[in-house]
Amino acid sequence: MEIDGGGDRISGERPIIMVTNDDGIDAPGLRSLVRVLVSTNLYDVRVCAPDSEKSAVSHSIIWSRPLTAKRVEIDGATAYAVDGTPADCTGLGLSEALFPSRPDLVLSGINVGSNCGYHIIYSGTVAGAREAFLYDVPSASISYDFDWKRGEMNANDFVLSAQACLPIINGILSAIKNKTHPMQCFLNIDLPTDIANHKGYKLTRQGKSMGKMGWRQVEEKAQGPKMLSTMTMDTESGVVSSDNDTSAHSKKDSRLFKREVRGSFNEEGTDSHYLKEGFITVTPLGALSQTDVDCQNYYKEWLPKITNQSCSSSSL
Repeated sequence: MEIDGGGDRISGERPIIMVTNDDGIDAPGLRSLVRVLVSTNLYDVRVCAPDSEKSAVSHSIIWSRPLTAKRVEIDGATAYAVDGTPADCTGLGLSEALFPSRPDLVLSGINVGSNCGYHIIYSGTVAGAREAFLYDVPSASISYDFDWKRGEMNANDFVLSAQACLPIINGILSAIKNKTHPMQCFLNIDLPTDIANHKGYKLTRQGKSMGKMGWRQVEEKAQGPKMLSTMTMDTESGVVSSDNDTSAHSKKDSRLFKREVRGSFNEEGTDSHYLKEGFITVTPLGALSQTDVDCQNYYKEWLPKITNQSCSSSSL
C-alpha cells in the first residue's frame, strides 16, 4: 500500500521505523528505544546514528568528505554507526543507498536531556527528525529531561520513556496508514524527569525558554565542560589536555575561553513549563523561521522608506 509522505508501505508488512540520535549509537536512550520497539514485534527497526557524541550540532551536515557507515550489532535491528551528524545519518538512512527502502517513520532519540524552547535551535536530536520532515517522511524527536544533579543515569528511566512514547508512535503509524497524518509538521516529544509518575500527555507549543550562556577566560588549556545535552554542561571537568602546538607564537597570541551556564529562562504556558510540571509534552514543529506579524508589518513600511531615501540620495 502506497502512502503519502515518502513512506513505502504500511499494510501487509510491518512498518519500518528508523532510529537516529545525537548522543551516539551506544547511548542508553537510543538503545532503550530500540529495545522497546523490537520487543513489541510490531515494527521493522533500523538504526542509522552517529558513531560518537554529536550533541548541540544543530542541523549541520558534512560536505567535505565521504561518510563511513559501519555495521553494528543491535539485537532485532539492522544498525549502522556513521561518522557524521544526526542530519547526515537521517539523510543517509532515507537515501536508499544504505537501506533498500525508505522508512515509514523516523524517530530521533531518546536524548539525554530535554529539548524545549530556543534549545530546539541547537539540538542535533531535533535536527535528526527535522531532516526527515524536509524529505516528507513522518518523524518525531524524543528527549528525556534527565536531572543531572541526581547523579548516574538509571537505564530504566529510558525504558519507561520509550514505553510512554508507544501510544504516540502507534498513533502516527495509524494516521499514516489512514492517510490522515499531517505532512506540514513533525513532533517534538519531551518526557519529564519522574517519568514513572508522569501526569499525562500535553499538546504544547514551542516557547522561548533557554539556558543563558556566558564565557570566561581560563589560564590553562583544559578539556573543557562536557556537553551533556543540548544546553546542559558538566562544568566540573578540568582535566588538562595535551597541546600539540607548543610554539611560542601560539602561546603568546592565544587566549582560552570556556563556556558556562549563567542562569535560565522558563516561559509559562509552553513546552518547557508543562514539562517541568510533570507532563509528557508533544509539540508540533515546522522548519520555517517565520517572525511575528508585528515585525512583518514594521518592515513592510520600513523597507520601501529606506530604499526610496537611498535612491533619492544617489540621484543628487
